[in-house]
Amino acid sequence: MTSTQTDHALSDQEKIAYLTHQLQQSQALASLGELTGTATHEFNNVLMTILNYAKLGIRHKDEATRDKALTKILAAAERAAKISQTILATARNRSDDFEPTDLASIIEDSLMLLERELRQYRVSVETDLQDVPAARANGNQIQRVLLNLVINARQAMPEGGTISIGLKTNAEANEVLLTVRDSGSGIPQDQLPNIFEPFFSTKSGPDASGKGGTGLGLSACRDIIQEHGGRIRVESTVGRGTAFIIRLPVASKSESAAA
Repeated sequence: MTSTQTDHALSDQEKIAYLTHQLQQSQALASLGELTGTATHEFNNVLMTILNYAKLGIRHKDEATRDKALTKILAAAERAAKISQTILATARNRSDDFEPTDLASIIEDSLMLLERELRQYRVSVETDLQDVPAARANGNQIQRVLLNLVINARQAMPEGGTISIGLKTNAEANEVLLTVRDSGSGIPQDQLPNIFEPFFSTKSGPDASGKGGTGLGLSACRDIIQEHGGRIRVESTVGRGTAFIIRLPVASKSESAAA
C-alpha cells in the first residue's frame, strides 16, 4: 500500500470514528428528549390530580372530604417533586464519569417516570431487587439503557402483559446482573443474532406514542454496556417473551469508600 493510500485509509477510519461519535451524541440527545417528554406527561398528570382534588375540596364543605382532598394533593405534590428531582439530576449530570452506582434507585426512578405509560398500555411490573453492591457505572447512561429496554418490552405487549425486572449479584464474577423480561410475543430465533445491529428492528416503525422503530435503541444499549466493561445478551422464545440480561462490574472497595 502506498503512503497516499495509507493516508486515505486513515482518513476514512477517522471519518467513521467521527460519524460514530456523532451518532452516539444524537442517540444521547434523543434519549434525553424522550425522558423529558415522559417526565412532562407524568408531571401534567400530577398537576391534573392536584387541580381536581383542589376543586373537590372547594366544592365540599364537610371535613372528611376536605381531608381526603388534602391528602391526595399532598401525595401528588410529593410525586411532582420526585419527578422534578429525577429529570434535573439527569440533565445536570452529563459527564462520562463512572462511579459507584445504586442500580435499585435507577430502576425505581425509571419505573416512576414510566408509570403512567405502562398503566395506559395495561402493563404491570414485577420487581425482584436483591441487595447488591454498587456497580461501577454512569447512572445516566444505565438509565438510558433501562428506559429503552422497558419501553421495548411494553411495545412487545400491545394487548398488555407483565414486565419483570430482577437485580442480583454474581459473586464469583464480581458483577451485578440486571434482567428485564417481558411476557410478549418473543423474537424469532433467526432474528436474534442481528438484534443489536444498528438499524435492525423487529418493528415496522414508531408506535402510537411515537417511540421506537429506528433500530438504534438496542445498538446504543450494547455500546453503552460494553463501554462499562459489561455484557448484554438476549434470550427469547416466540409466544413466551423476551429477556435482556445485563452484567456490570461491581465498584471496587476503594471507589465505594471514596463515594
